[in-house]
Amino acid sequence: MRITSGLGGPLSHFVTAPPRGELLGKSFVVSAELNTVSAISDWYVDALAAASPNMATSLGIPGRETELTDYSPYGHAERSAIRRQAEAALRLLNVESERDRVARDVMLERFDYEAELEAQQEHLRSLNILASPLQNTRQVFDLMPRETEEDQANIVERMGAVPEALERYRSSLAAGMDEGIVVAQRQVLGGIEQCRVWAGAGPPFSRSATASPARGEAGAKGFFSNLVDSLGIDGGSNVTAAEQGYAALAEWLQTEYLPRANPHDPVGRERYQAASRGFNGIELDLEETYQWGWEEVWRIQSEMAETAERISPGASAAEAIAILESDDSRAITGEDAFREWMQHTQDDTMQSLLGTHFDIAEPVQQIEAMIAPPGGALAMYYTGPSEDFSRPGRTWYPTGGETRFPLWRELSVCYHEGVPGHHLQIGTTRYLGDQLTRYQRLLAGTSGYVEGWALYAERLMAELGYLEDPAFYMGLLSSQALRAVRVVIDIGMHLELPIPEREEYHGGETWTSEMALPFLIERSFFPEKMLASEVDRYLGWPGQAISYKVGEREWLAARESARESLGGAFDLKGFHKAALDLGPMGLQQLRDEMSRLRG
Repeated sequence: MRITSGLGGPLSHFVTAPPRGELLGKSFVVSAELNTVSAISDWYVDALAAASPNMATSLGIPGRETELTDYSPYGHAERSAIRRQAEAALRLLNVESERDRVARDVMLERFDYEAELEAQQEHLRSLNILASPLQNTRQVFDLMPRETEEDQANIVERMGAVPEALERYRSSLAAGMDEGIVVAQRQVLGGIEQCRVWAGAGPPFSRSATASPARGEAGAKGFFSNLVDSLGIDGGSNVTAAEQGYAALAEWLQTEYLPRANPHDPVGRERYQAASRGFNGIELDLEETYQWGWEEVWRIQSEMAETAERISPGASAAEAIAILESDDSRAITGEDAFREWMQHTQDDTMQSLLGTHFDIAEPVQQIEAMIAPPGGALAMYYTGPSEDFSRPGRTWYPTGGETRFPLWRELSVCYHEGVPGHHLQIGTTRYLGDQLTRYQRLLAGTSGYVEGWALYAERLMAELGYLEDPAFYMGLLSSQALRAVRVVIDIGMHLELPIPEREEYHGGETWTSEMALPFLIERSFFPEKMLASEVDRYLGWPGQAISYKVGEREWLAARESARESLGGAFDLKGFHKAALDLGPMGLQQLRDEMSRLRG
């Protein structure tokens, strides 16, 4: 394939793409027509989607429904070449409008970080329990249209591509092994378990990845078998091929990769600093952030004790939560009933906020609550709408095999994942086609921006009076406690920092990964099974766990600064609109852009 809608002029040159599919062994050139930020953005999104079928499906970009992304070193090099072409074009532009300047700076900030990751060869050890090619290759099937015969045929054909896709991914991990660039054993064990679940050869749901992976019960069905069964179609040999592909990867990880994996979980200061900069889009003083995290843990702990008094006078936080957990009048039994409760809650919240605190475009008013397929990490997540909104935004809840759901914590989770959290922010961004470039709408942003907004959204709902019931407010505090503890243990474990002397929990000792789970359980009160998965997640995805509280801090600071600057003219709804209309970005740029708006 020859991509000709590119850069030309003084940049007229060819970049040879490494062999893969239609792009393999071909060359592409960028023409002089790409002389605006918007045109470069369009070209980059289209070129990257062509080289990243999984991403194309995630964004709702048609044309690659039967293919899977090539995660081999060759595939990575191809996508890197596309990025470098776009970056070179951007750096030649003289932008005049503020809108173009913002859009250009958003892209360049991300491109700089991606180049840093490439220099560190992080793609050669891209394996963790939550967000790596191992999961992406499976989860892309969750996002595929299923309604028509053509949709279903695409699903079956794409299943046939799974073995080769996993083999290509394996080649990157093997190249990393040859270079001594490997992940920790904990992440490998978690990956093996997930592979076996999806292959029909593992336990029905995830548990701690620190245990030895089980072979599973005879006759267990894998993900792909269950998918074709749910659609009432015949997947033929492609189903078997996909599941055997994951089984083969599990075996290779077990016998070849695991013995050479790193027994040490922490990644160290240099890798952590880079990762935290990538996830947050800001250079953090890690010691200051670590100490602030502790202050937040202690503050929230005190507020939880006060809220426990409102629930049951004289009760501790743990005792009050035990009461809430055991109260059948505040619980729902059954996955279907729980999914319906989430759907009604999100729909009702949407209508309540519509036109009062937010302007919500009609396409964004559609949201679907889903139960996540088994095998993944035990944390709720969100997937955005397709580019044309033909696929709505969806919240996904992994039940971990549970059938009883106490609701005291779940209301705040719904606000985080749905409205006014992820769905409102991401859906609004998708909708702003006349204000934002295609890159801004589909690919921009950092975890600090996105997750910070969602955590801010939880707090906002309390401020607006939606969590006056002390049970639901305790749920918010539990959510806040989890995110504050994440700051402490994520930085503490990876940098192997000392715990403050004043802290009751191992005060004065140095953090180890073994100390994380008991501390999480004690201070956040989430289920142990879910928290065991959380620890594995933090250790395999350094710097991401802190982005929630770090991002929330920036959003709150931006709001407070606007309030002080505008005084009586400050309007909360207007603040939200101005901030979201800027589009996603890194936290440093958010801080700078909000300062410009006030100025």
